[in-house]
Amino acid sequence: MPKARKREHDLVQAVREMAAHMRDEIELESYEYTPPATVDVARIRKKLGFSQKEFADHYGFAVSALREWEQGRRNPERSTRILLALIAENPKMVEKTLAKLSA
Repeated sequence: MPKARKREHDLVQAVREMAAHMRDEIELESYEYTPPATVDVARIRKKLGFSQKEFADHYGFAVSALREWEQGRRNPERSTRILLALIAENPKMVEKTLAKLSA
């Protein structure tokens, strides 16, 4: 099946599933994610080879917040811990996404 045709087929299938779900005919798979309670920010930063300022600038954090996290005086908020977990797992994906948002 050609790529465009497959995408069209997948989209039609997704709409059908969504409609069936809204009619309570099927249950769609759902995911529940619990962010880590703590994140070793220094380990992530060092693994990527950044200074504190470089890491903060690169990913949009305040340097002062980064220092507080690394020194254990503050814990990043839930959404920040999720972002840090994504950076640790796939920094290139995060960089590509941030680049698109900045364009």
